[in-house]
Amino acid sequence: MIFKYSEPIVALEAMKKYPKELYALGDTALLSRPKVSIVGTRRPSVYTQHQTKNLALALSKRGVCVVSGAAMGVDALAHQGAGFHNTIAVVANSLDIRYPAVNRAMIEGIEKEGLMLSQFPVTTKAAPWSFVVRNELVVALGEVLVVTQADEDSGSMRSVEFALKMGKEIYVLPHRLGESMGTNKLLEEGLAKPIYNIEAFANSYGIIPKDEGIEKDDFFYFCQTSPTFDDAIAKFADRVYEAELEGLICIENGLVRLV
Repeated sequence: MIFKYSEPIVALEAMKKYPKELYALGDTALLSRPKVSIVGTRRPSVYTQHQTKNLALALSKRGVCVVSGAAMGVDALAHQGAGFHNTIAVVANSLDIRYPAVNRAMIEGIEKEGLMLSQFPVTTKAAPWSFVVRNELVVALGEVLVVTQADEDSGSMRSVEFALKMGKEIYVLPHRLGESMGTNKLLEEGLAKPIYNIEAFANSYGIIPKDEGIEKDDFFYFCQTSPTFDDAIAKFADRVYEAELEGLICIENGLVRLV
């Protein structure tokens, strides 16, 4: 069921103007997870297709939620790679409209397992200006922005402009000369960092737990930061000892780590 989401979202304070209205459909608990925004061209190369899905999957395995715009190409690949249960799709139309039609099955899957977001009331169709609004929200939700492939004059590069204004780090996939001219220019100008190793990049958000079915709660994300034992006890008390007995964490050199 579509509903207005009224809880404050700190990440959205980075936007030029906090959304007057925000409509949701699905699991709003995903908003409390660590999040990475992934965007890019609607016509990705085979290389970009493969690496985008690999990147989204690597983040998802660590409990990081992937945010994108439900469009064809890179957006769809990011949602699919993360798994519908671990993705947020922000759309440029109202949530009673499944657009683009080619992604209808994917959108239905995210509605059931993940989270759909929109700033538009029912019956609102997508328009050129609404994609700009959508892009700003996609960028604001993520801790960082990843652009896996983009031409110089593209919607993805407008997303980059939002990220720069918000002071967010920007990452790109490395491409050959003459390809993905937009992301290559970002590297040339020192505005983005390259992802040379997907697992190393994902490791900055934590490790893959041995039991991938472990509940991704506040305790899980806290332990992904390798806190001190004293800090863990102060925040979660007996939960720390219980998790150690369950084999979910270990304590090494005074630090708590997931296993």
